[in-house]
Amino acid sequence: MTVFEPILTARLELQLLQPAHAEIYQHYLLSNHEHLARWEPVRDDGYFELEQCVSRLQQSLMQFQSGQSVCLGLMQSGKIIGVCNFSNIVRGPFQACHLGYAIAHSHQGQGYMHEALKAAIHHMFYSKNLHRIMANYLPENLRSAALLQRLGFEREGYAKSYLKIHGEWRDHVLTALCHPEQI
Repeated sequence: MTVFEPILTARLELQLLQPAHAEIYQHYLLSNHEHLARWEPVRDDGYFELEQCVSRLQQSLMQFQSGQSVCLGLMQSGKIIGVCNFSNIVRGPFQACHLGYAIAHSHQGQGYMHEALKAAIHHMFYSKNLHRIMANYLPENLRSAALLQRLGFEREGYAKSYLKIHGEWRDHVLTALCHPEQI
């Protein structure tokens, strides 16, 4: 089994999400369902059930162990206040992944996601040896646009009808960040 040492920042502990986190993960999802709904795929009621949370976290752990993803919980005082996922990790000549993230309504606008992503991206570049991290956002999501720009991501394109979000196929702005020492 691959071990993941938590990443510590000034205000957060980034932990690999595992089945043992299912109850606090479920609480985070339920507490932020309305807040996150417009930025995510449509979720049926079963998505929020504890059994489904356990199942998704088991799947996430298996993907981590096989080197396909790293799903982190932004932990504060034993609660999840956000998540960041590095998924679709591809090795070989690409050495890249996709980044997704979300923050609790109660913690947005306070710099937590910037703090977490700065540390997590450093980990992915220097511990996981990735070269490129791609992150995409809805054009109207100005918070994500500003966050990614502040982190150094560069706009690379615009994808029409890219993902089905909130029940509709939506365009996305495509951005990427390359390892600063490998450019």
